[in-house]
Amino acid sequence: MAPTTSPGADLTPGARRILETASELFYRRGIHAVGVDTIAAESGVTKRTLYDRFGSKDALVVAYLRGRHEQWWGRLQERLVDADAPRVLAVVEAYAHDPLPVDRGCGFLNAAAELPTEHAGLEIVREHKRAVRDLLERLLREDGLGGDDPAGLAGHVFLLLEGGVAHRGVDPRVQERAGELVRALVEPAG
Repeated sequence: MAPTTSPGADLTPGARRILETASELFYRRGIHAVGVDTIAAESGVTKRTLYDRFGSKDALVVAYLRGRHEQWWGRLQERLVDADAPRVLAVVEAYAHDPLPVDRGCGFLNAAAELPTEHAGLEIVREHKRAVRDLLERLLREDGLGGDDPAGLAGHVFLLLEGGVAHRGVDPRVQERAGELVRALVEPAG
């Protein structure tokens, strides 16, 4: 899942404000804990405006997750442009130093824990995670890493990164340690 446009590019200023407010609230408080009344009030719009722009809270959740993916993915691609091999370390840096808030863990995993299996937002979470995993495998393969099993190494790297960001809100040292382990897996012994 690669971004098609910049997040909110086709939104009105009011809709963009709603999405920005909802994104912050969903990440900080949780999707179920935040109602449309709160989003509308903190956005400075009416509930009617919120529904006119997004149709439903579910659609707003989908827009939140899609926007979070597009923002993160775009910055990751920028990191990769000038990255030296092993380029998976640029992904490690994206997990560790991206400006999106992660002090409460991974926004995608948090959302997945709240969303019912039939929610359209859950498919965005799956697509995001699959895109990261596939990118790791491609980078390892192109950089000649992983021997006969770059897919297996990509799976290990992915689990380390995901575990690190999931624990970041509990203990940031876990993410640091995950990055160290990835480096040990992909950098030549010297």
